[in-house]
Amino acid sequence: MLEYRISAQRIDLRQSVARSESAEIRLATGLTGPVDAFNPAELLLASVAACMIKGIERVLPLLDFSLAGVEVKLHAARQDDPPRIVSIDYELVVDTEESDQRLELLHKNVRKYGTISNTVALATRLDGVIRRAS
Repeated sequence: MLEYRISAQRIDLRQSVARSESAEIRLATGLTGPVDAFNPAELLLASVAACMIKGIERVLPLLDFSLAGVEVKLHAARQDDPPRIVSIDYELVVDTEESDQRLELLHKNVRKYGTISNTVALATRLDGVIRRAS
């Protein structure tokens, strides 16, 4: 079983920093956090996006799938009482010449094998589409 560890430390009343080995990311954790750092909801969405992109990278050689680029666009809706994310919608935009059927196969694999996206999908509605870049 894989395990993951990070540490996070408050820097000041506006921000914190999270560290994992030699990587770090600034977090907007104050009531008026800096705009050049991720707030917790944005960090959740970034984690889902990273999971999907990593999943694509993982299955590219297995499917012998060719692409020039990938973009993930996400939108979350939050309710106030109790505070929680009630839904996340995404759009995977893939720059590829592969057929529509192969594009759907890629999407199916991303949804099936994504550790973070599968975890999030157990806690909230996670829906999305895959489309070809124009």
